[in-house]
Amino acid sequence: MLASQRKKRILDILATEKQVLSGELSQRFGVSEDSIRRDLRELAAEGLLQRVHGGALPVSAALAPFETRKNVQIDSKRAVSRKAAALIQPGQVVIIDGGTTTTEMIKQLPTDLPFTAVTHSPGIAVGLVDFPLVDVILIGGRLYKHSVVTVGASMLESINRINADLFFMGVTGVHKNAGFTTGDYEEASVKRALSARAAETVVMASQEKLNSASAFAIGPLSLASTLVVDGELDAELCALLKKQRVTVI
Repeated sequence: MLASQRKKRILDILATEKQVLSGELSQRFGVSEDSIRRDLRELAAEGLLQRVHGGALPVSAALAPFETRKNVQIDSKRAVSRKAAALIQPGQVVIIDGGTTTTEMIKQLPTDLPFTAVTHSPGIAVGLVDFPLVDVILIGGRLYKHSVVTVGASMLESINRINADLFFMGVTGVHKNAGFTTGDYEEASVKRALSARAAETVVMASQEKLNSASAFAIGPLSLASTLVVDGELDAELCALLKKQRVTVI
């Protein structure tokens, strides 16, 4: 089998099984693990998978620039956003992460819902301007342009003064082994810190984020209290979430 044929087969296996292990691929194809690792390196360089220790996972499609991501799985994001918006109760303090899914979520909010929104996303803050009963607290810091959110020491210091009811957290990947992931190291740290300031963390996952992973771990699946998804989860991921006591909507 040519290397190009082997790499195509690896991608087919990855699409079906949601992960591949170097040792198992070596035995399956009758080649050395060095050859498999080289295949995985080359596929990762093309952006076709995410390498992890011992193998690889499907790469998240949610790593494109912000303007591009706004049009990815838009119907799925709207379906998830409608369900998520219904979780906000009057009078709550709600941290809203930046991202294309949370941008869709605030569009689903009723205009007569009174609550306090805390966000490090200038876009989310501006999007809530026309909601007369929403008190908006914008957390400042250095602007991370890929996700249009603030990060850095001053941002982290400010959120330590907040105790929120809910945190709507954006992710780029949800995977049974990798947990919740994102594409930037500092942004992953910020998301963990925001989650620690809320009684409950809600993750919204449109279809392209399920069973995929990015380079930087936010935390295990148990970090979330609730996972809001569009459509049915596969049995293995569903069973794991149930074991971790994560409510799936």
